[in-house]
Amino acid sequence: MNDIQCIAPVGDICGEAATWSAEENAIYWVDINRFLIHRFSLENQSTKSFQFDEPVVALSLTDITGKMLVALSSQLIFFFPESNDRKVLDVTLPDFPEARFNDGRSDPNGVFWIGSMGNNVGKNGENLDVQNGLGKLYRYEYGHKLEEVETGIGISNTLCWSPDQSQFYFGDTLKNEIRKYPFNKQNSTLGKGKSFFKNFDRGLPDGSTMDSEGYLWNCRFSGKGIVRVSPKGDVDKIIEMPVENITTCTFGGENLSTLFITTASVEKVLTDRLAGSLFAIETGIQGMSENKFKTLS
Repeated sequence: MNDIQCIAPVGDICGEAATWSAEENAIYWVDINRFLIHRFSLENQSTKSFQFDEPVVALSLTDITGKMLVALSSQLIFFFPESNDRKVLDVTLPDFPEARFNDGRSDPNGVFWIGSMGNNVGKNGENLDVQNGLGKLYRYEYGHKLEEVETGIGISNTLCWSPDQSQFYFGDTLKNEIRKYPFNKQNSTLGKGKSFFKNFDRGLPDGSTMDSEGYLWNCRFSGKGIVRVSPKGDVDKIIEMPVENITTCTFGGENLSTLFITTASVEKVLTDRLAGSLFAIETGIQGMSENKFKTLS
């Protein structure tokens, strides 16, 4: 495993939603508090940022190249990076503004799963206190209504599927727990969940990604690292990071073996000069391609 590189020192307040676009050879991510989507091109080593009118919290590629599904704090939209056009969908969060959307990803069938949490971002991007228990887990199929799946969540984070598509992983940051659910790959529904990885003493669980060997890579907010967890729930290894607050990660690059990592500068210590940057590390372990939201029948 190579050294960690800071590839975009953008100073995000809360960088999230790392999403790899193989077609563009680019990594997308967001800054929730500054209402931004970033795009880093590996070809020319440059970052472009797009501004929105409310916090941007989650991203997904779609089955149409150049068209992304974007979760804002209150609603879902389509976004076209090439033209910077946006199209509003008839999908809003019923509990907004008391709650907001948070982490989200598409499943192997193209259904979008997204969690919510007590709204901790003010109208100008300022941080607010989180009210526990307001979060929910939702699923969304294009052309259908937003469907409520689970309630009573603190902060929804980590949405991943095992390589054989039999398991779904979902976390609650405030409970310091990631749960595992049987996933029905025929109709994208869940069975009863059980605890998978709980009370790890390095910070709290934020976003995660899955590698091709079935190991979960979990970012630890305030834990200064990423933990690779085996399919049995055991710690395999820890990647030490140069900043405190690690938020999401995804695999990308030519061989899907480069781990791209977002971070946050919120609550940083003064010595965290690179907090809020995008980092990359060559792991030597192959990840999995990003799932795409299905819009075509």
